[in-house]
Amino acid sequence: MPVIQVKFRRFTSLNTRIRLREGQILASLSDLLEGAPESVIHAIAHILLAKLYDKRKLDPAKALRYKRFCASAAVTRQAELIRTARGTKRFFGPEGRFFNLEEVFDSLNTRFFGGLMGRPELTWSAHHSKRSLGHYDAAHNTIVVSRVFDRPSSPRYAIEYLLYHEMLHLKHPVRMRGLRRCVHSAEFKAEEAQFPNLKEALAFIRRL
Repeated sequence: MPVIQVKFRRFTSLNTRIRLREGQILASLSDLLEGAPESVIHAIAHILLAKLYDKRKLDPAKALRYKRFCASAAVTRQAELIRTARGTKRFFGPEGRFFNLEEVFDSLNTRFFGGLMGRPELTWSAHHSKRSLGHYDAAHNTIVVSRVFDRPSSPRYAIEYLLYHEMLHLKHPVRMRGLRRCVHSAEFKAEEAQFPNLKEALAFIRRL
C-alpha cells in the first residue's frame, strides 16, 4: 500500500486531482469538500482511486452519490460564490479594431429585448481563438467574444448572432434537471431560432 497524502486546496471550483509519484499517492481536493458528509468523502476516494488504477472498476452508486452532492443547491451556490471571489477574469475591453461590442449589444438589446437587459461586462478575447468563439461567464457577469471576429471580412450578422446567443444565456440561466445541467432549454432554443440571419451566421461560423 503506497503512502497517501491528501490536501485540501483553495481551488476556484470543485476540482479533485490524484497522481502517483515516487511510490506516493498525492491527492488534492477543493476546500469546498472539506466539510462534506463521510459518505461523499468515501465516494470521492473511490472515484479518485478508480481514476488512478482502473476506471472500469468505478462503482456507479458512488459516482451518483458524488454527483448528487455537487448538484445540490447549497453546494452549487457556494461554488459559484467561491469562483466569483477567487477567480480572475482578463479584461481587454469592448472596443475592437473594427467592431465595438457595446454598440452591437445595445443594438440587439433594443431590437430583441426591448432595451431591458442590463449590460454585462463585454470584452474581446486575448487571442484569435477558433475553438472558443464566445462564452458568458456568470460568475463574473462577462461576455467574451473571440477576437477572430474583429476583422473587416466578418459580416456584422455573425457577430450579432454570437452576442445574441450569449445574451440569451443571461435571460435563460443554467438550470438543473435532476443531476444534469440544462444549458440550452427549449425556451432558449426557441428564441435563438428567431434570429433573422441564423442560417447565414452558422454557415460563416462553420467556415471559420
